Amino acid sequence: MEFRGFTEADFDVFAIPGLESRMEALKAHLSPKLEQLGRDVSTYLSELLGTPVYAHVAKHARRTVNPPKDSWVAFCTDKRGYKKHPHFQIGVWPTHAFATFGLIYEAPDRAHFGHQLRAHLDDVLRRIPPDFEWYPDYTRPEAVPTRDMTPERLGQLADRLITKKQGDLLVGIRIPREEALSLAPAAFIERVQSCFSTLIPLYRLATSEVVPL
Repeated sequence: MEFRGFTEADFDVFAIPGLESRMEALKAHLSPKLEQLGRDVSTYLSELLGTPVYAHVAKHARRTVNPPKDSWVAFCTDKRGYKKHPHFQIGVWPTHAFATFGLIYEAPDRAHFGHQLRAHLDDVLRRIPPDFEWYPDYTRPEAVPTRDMTPERLGQLADRLITKKQGDLLVGIRIPREEALSLAPAAFIERVQSCFSTLIPLYRLATSEVVPL
């Protein structure tokens, strides 16, 4: 294991003004931690899924003005990139760390995932723990916990995947900043791995034609 835990500096990078200054701090403090998590967790996911899984640390290369508000490492079965595929993520906002599974608007199979969710709404909500959170926009931290998610509301999110060009949907856990700072490295990774294991049925739905939960 290489990950050594988060520090205040890892979260504070997002308070630094200016794209260039924030990116320098991000590369110095947080990105190396995400790379470490990528190495540690990709092996676990490869064993869990029974196929090679590759880690992709966010580069924020498309940004020319606005500095990033969060950063992450994503995991998928494509060595070249993750954005077009169902993927897992570990990341950091200024207020919390997170671990999620889902698809974003660049994934051509997001409509398929939406139809699968539509077909299994009740089963999905029974399987996903009440404190897990659903993110309809991967660029924003606002989310709906499963305890507040109804089949109708989840159906609406599934419909966005099917019909909207900008449809995203991620689900996972939020670890508040102070808790993430206090967790031992092994404990943090254990939380993440437990989250990913719980979300495997959704991965199966996203990557298979018809799989009963």
